[in-house]
Amino acid sequence: MLLTKESDYAIRIVRALKDGGKIRARDICESEEIPEAFAYKILKKMEKAEIVHVSRGTRGGCALIKSTEELSLYDIILAIEPEFSITHCMRESCSRNTKDTPCAVHEELRRIQNLLEDELKSKSLKEILDQCD
Repeated sequence: MLLTKESDYAIRIVRALKDGGKIRARDICESEEIPEAFAYKILKKMEKAEIVHVSRGTRGGCALIKSTEELSLYDIILAIEPEFSITHCMRESCSRNTKDTPCAVHEELRRIQNLLEDELKSKSLKEILDQCD
């Protein structure tokens, strides 16, 4: 439900890469306090979502493909958790919410889910990260 540690770490990775250039995964892990083994799993998902590029070898490292102006918190979370939702019944058809017997709780949770998604999309990461400087 909601944000996992994995999403939190993904946001930290973007924060570490916000200034452009290539940074070694190990250095990101050290500066952002992310376990290395976990970071590689997250970087793989972010690379698949075309948010970062990871190059290996002695001159390797990680770099953002998209600028922080193009990315929102929602983009990062969705890259890590494609089925992001506040409850399980938001992801699948809920047996308690049918056309014949609509569920008021489900409808309220759907409204909240929509508000949450809108808020996560409302600012670019640049806008958010600039407030930290």
